[in-house]
Amino acid sequence: MVRHIVMYKLINPTNENKQALVDKFLSMKGKIDLLVDINSGVDKVQSQRSFDVVLDCVFNSMEDLEKYRVHPVHLPVMEYVKGVVEKSHSVDYEY
Repeated sequence: MVRHIVMYKLINPTNENKQALVDKFLSMKGKIDLLVDINSGVDKVQSQRSFDVVLDCVFNSMEDLEKYRVHPVHLPVMEYVKGVVEKSHSVDYEY
């Protein structure tokens, strides 16, 4: 299994914008069969260095993760992300 975690810092981090991004991520649930599990939520740490929204996905393999990155449902979500996110940081690990 592969866990793919991405943390996002929004350009305008209002609660409404945070929730809109969470909703956008969760809209992929059930539409991308490569996803074993997907969760997204607002970062609870709230420190100066923290990110605003966290996306947490699980895949069966690195190959599935690569296919997800170019999936036709994922691509429009990433276009939305580009318009609202200042920066992001991702971590992938196998277990």
